[in-house]
Amino acid sequence: MSSDAGAGPVVVISAHAADFVWRAAGAIALAADDGRGVDVICLSYGERGESAQLWKRGARLAEVKQTRRAEAERAAEVLGADISFLDAGDYPLRPTDDLLDHLVQHLRRRQPSTVLVHSSADPYNGDHPRAAELGIEARVLAQAAGYPSGHPALGAPPVFRFEPHQPEMCGFRPDVLLDITPVFDRKRKAMECMRAQEHLWRYYTELAERRAVQAVRNGGARSIRFAEAYQRVYPQVTGVLG
Repeated sequence: MSSDAGAGPVVVISAHAADFVWRAAGAIALAADDGRGVDVICLSYGERGESAQLWKRGARLAEVKQTRRAEAERAAEVLGADISFLDAGDYPLRPTDDLLDHLVQHLRRRQPSTVLVHSSADPYNGDHPRAAELGIEARVLAQAAGYPSGHPALGAPPVFRFEPHQPEMCGFRPDVLLDITPVFDRKRKAMECMRAQEHLWRYYTELAERRAVQAVRNGGARSIRFAEAYQRVYPQVTGVLG
C-alpha cells in the first residue's frame, strides 16, 4: 500500500461478501502478485441487504447465502486471495465478543503487515462502519501483551480504509491513491463474479478511471489508467519527507 507497509501478509476485513471486490480488489491482486499473501475475512454474506436480485427471483435465505459465498470464492480465486466467512449476519451486523476475538486471533496468527477496513461512517449502511470498528479494535487488542492468545502479540501494521460507495456522504477524503493499472483486468474479472450486484460493475470501473486521473494530477505516472483510493488510520512514520 505504501512505503511503510512491510512485505508480510495483508488482512482485509469485509462486512459483506462483495465489499472487498468493489473497494480493494486492486490492492489485493497487487499484494498477491508480490507474494505477500492476502486473507479476506467476510463477516457476513450480505444476504439480507445486498442481494436484492436474488430475493426478487424468489430465492430463500440458504440459497442466497450459498450463492453469495460461491461468488465471493470465485472472486478471491481470481485475485489470488484466501477467503473465510464468519456468517455473522447482516442488516444488521451486530458485533459480539466472539466475533471480535476471532479477528484478534486471526491477526495474531497471521501477523499482517497491512490491514484494510471500511470507512468510519456510512449513513446508507451501518454494517460498514461497524465492521471497521471491529477491525480496528481487533488490531489494538492484538497488540496487547496481556490479551489471552496462543500467538505472539501483533506489532503496529498500518491500517487503511477503503473507499465507500458514496464517499461525499461518508466523509471520505482520500490521502492515498494506489495505481492498480497492472491488475485492473483481474479486478474487473472479480467484479464480474458478483452477479447478484451486476449494476455495480460499471460504477466501480468508472470510479477507478476517475481516481487514476487524480493520481496523475497528484504526481503519478501518466501511464496510470486505474486507481483505488484509501485513507490512513494511523500516521505514517518515515525518516524522509517526500
